[in-house]
Amino acid sequence: MKKSRFAALALVLLLVAAAAAYAAERAFQANPFEFDPANTRLVQSTWLPGIGCPTNARISTDGQTTTSYTDAACPTGDREDRSNEGLLLVKTGPTANDASAGVQLNRVPSTVTELGYDIRKPGSTADSRGSHCGAGAPRFDIVTEDGSVFFIGCNSPPPTTQSPPGGPTGWLRLRWDASTLAFGQLGGVAMLGSLDVKELDIVFDEGQDPSGGPDQFGAAILDNIDVNGQLVGQGPTEPGNQAANGGNGEGGDD
Repeated sequence: MKKSRFAALALVLLLVAAAAAYAAERAFQANPFEFDPANTRLVQSTWLPGIGCPTNARISTDGQTTTSYTDAACPTGDREDRSNEGLLLVKTGPTANDASAGVQLNRVPSTVTELGYDIRKPGSTADSRGSHCGAGAPRFDIVTEDGSVFFIGCNSPPPTTQSPPGGPTGWLRLRWDASTLAFGQLGGVAMLGSLDVKELDIVFDEGQDPSGGPDQFGAAILDNIDVNGQLVGQGPTEPGNQAANGGNGEGGDD
């Protein structure tokens, strides 16, 4: 009888440990939002299947047999993503429109030593082809405990690492480490790793006009959002977690 009780207790402890490990791995969620106070309906943020950076995906050249396929930019990805989801961010029309799309990163750590994402874009962050990658969008908005706001844009400051070099396959993996100097909303800079983080968002608010950058595309596809080495490449799976409106996104070019 005692042995069965010990076995049951051991099983419970094992399940608790497994649940804790899973919770630690899925430490944050990326919840889409649209900030559109005038209801212009010119912004969109959504996770969609089939548009993400493929990691151990299946392809077929004859319509019958399949082989494994992984893009060079994403040898690793979100292990829970079964549908190759990607994040579509769109701003149609002028940058001056007071509207933005983005994602709220919930349950983020107070100390952030690495940020990043995969972006559907060939070449480099300066290439005008593919997703928009400007100084202001898509950008990380970092809100600290004292209410200060800092920014890390897609190409400003430059990513600490970019892979694969030259981006020959159409995707880039961008990373900013703890030493990255984030730009403050009120001026000045601060190292990413020194910030006491309260809130973290990705905001897309550059449109199709020249002020939106050389591509004037007004859209980007992201995947595998990285916070401290943990990757999220799909939308929230729990009911009610989609944020219809929220975040710190504001229209205009920061």
